[in-house]
Amino acid sequence: MDHGENNITVVDEEGNEQLCEVLFTFDSEQFGKSYVLYYPIGADENDEEEIEIHASAFVPSDDDKDGELKPIETDEEWDLIEEMLNTFLEENDEE
Repeated sequence: MDHGENNITVVDEEGNEQLCEVLFTFDSEQFGKSYVLYYPIGADENDEEEIEIHASAFVPSDDDKDGELKPIETDEEWDLIEEMLNTFLEENDEE
């Protein structure tokens, strides 16, 4: 995954690759991690209610080229992500 790009490829549990669009990324000093929020490309843009937004912790590799997506493991992290997502969505609604 590249920080500069808007698309990432995510591999699910069955090994299927899914092209996803990055919604936004943010860093948390509290947890010492970066997070990325994304959704599958090909979700029907017109169908407002059912875009499933995913979130993962992002661990950059040493060369800063690619990194690894890690599952989010704590409720505290989920709360933070939800808060950031709500703020992000509110800001975009105002435009």
